[in-house]
Amino acid sequence: MRHTLALVLLVGGLSAAVAPPHAPADVTLRADEETKQEPALSAGVRLALKDVPQDVSVGVLVRDAGSGQVLEALRDRESFIPASTVKLITASSVLAERGGAQGYWSTDLTIPAVQVGRSHAKTVTLRGSGDPTLSVRNGSYSLRSLARQAYARGLRKVGEVRVADGTLDVDSWQGVSLGVPMTGLRLADWHDDPPAASAEARSRLGAALIAELRQAGVRVVSDRVRQAARSRPYVPPTRLDDQGRALPPDPQVPVSRRPEQGIASVRSASVAGVLARTLRPSDNLRAEELLATLAVRPQGTGTLQDALARERAMLRRTGADLSGVVLADGSGLSRKNRLTPRALAQLLKVMHDLPYPNRAGLRQLQLLPQRGLPERLYRSRQNVFVEALPQAGTGENVPGHDGRGGTLALRLQDEGLDVRAKTGTLPGVSALAGYVTARSGRILVFVVLMNGPESSPILTLRDAQDRLVQALAAAY
Repeated sequence: MRHTLALVLLVGGLSAAVAPPHAPADVTLRADEETKQEPALSAGVRLALKDVPQDVSVGVLVRDAGSGQVLEALRDRESFIPASTVKLITASSVLAERGGAQGYWSTDLTIPAVQVGRSHAKTVTLRGSGDPTLSVRNGSYSLRSLARQAYARGLRKVGEVRVADGTLDVDSWQGVSLGVPMTGLRLADWHDDPPAASAEARSRLGAALIAELRQAGVRVVSDRVRQAARSRPYVPPTRLDDQGRALPPDPQVPVSRRPEQGIASVRSASVAGVLARTLRPSDNLRAEELLATLAVRPQGTGTLQDALARERAMLRRTGADLSGVVLADGSGLSRKNRLTPRALAQLLKVMHDLPYPNRAGLRQLQLLPQRGLPERLYRSRQNVFVEALPQAGTGENVPGHDGRGGTLALRLQDEGLDVRAKTGTLPGVSALAGYVTARSGRILVFVVLMNGPESSPILTLRDAQDRLVQALAAAY
């Protein structure tokens, strides 16, 4: 199948946590011509798959990343359990929603507008974007930085601390397989010790903020942490003239009805870094946290269903055929997820083409030279999405898979291939989807999804995938 592509990326300005964010990046793909006849598998690919057990279903789609031409296809319109290749959808949706690699999240401290300029505030409220990168004291995107800013602005005494964590509908996220509460405010420090309930999350977060305010020199009267009321816009009363005709609303908002005003604000680093820390080691908790950021109020409804609907909308804008596509979570742990090789390959094709360059973001990805690997074409293109993927054959043998190679570090070693791809593994499920640079220099998009009985030999399936990638690199 050949596609003539028309890609449009509309990136709005990014806004603070308390202001309505920009619309997601609008990506449109137009298929001007499509042929129904799909190419058969080449001899090399058939040979690579010969040892796959007969009770394992295999779906394959290979496309030229430049032209979009379909080169190899097998059951590419059938639905498969995709395992962690779902994280490709989570990551690309976050990139689109944040406006690209230069996107960020923000967190604010606010006080009642009537108390601005005073040294004493009745309450101070923590409001954020629901992202998983805010820390207690590390770096500029931290509670410590917020507390020091508040002190510098003249704040010396606070009655109590409130946490605006009602931006997510906690109950709707209980179906996420990890069993960790998704709350509207999170700390990076929780990654290895997440709170067991939303009330515990609020208590721990508030206690950490109180401690940082006190250390900065701000007296906090009460140790009690309350949930902040949801921010509601002021609606001016209707005005009528002497004839009973409607007048424009009064632009002056009474002081008592003015919203909270920020006294401190911090901004996260580029989203590129957290995407790499999610995709490379296949971090399930971070993936669910990133999915949650798509639904945070006020741009979303706060529900899991809303976040998944936004992901489907993003896929639809890429031109992907959503027939047979079912999204259930952000990590791929749920066996309810279903993807077709065709839909996933379409996403990868568009993400290859999208202008997501950012030199600062790439520096965060720790792009260190890798012994024995070819020149990295994607680095020269500055494509953050591709660079965030695991890179095969880098050789790091680290338990957490948190090196540059991630879950692909020990696969395809000493092959001299440039492979950037996402793995996926569940009992009876193995998947690999991403990009390989062929020997000719041609970049290929490939998707391999394998589903079988839970007793299926995963190592055999992975070996078949690796041989398939080698065959593609040699053939094209």
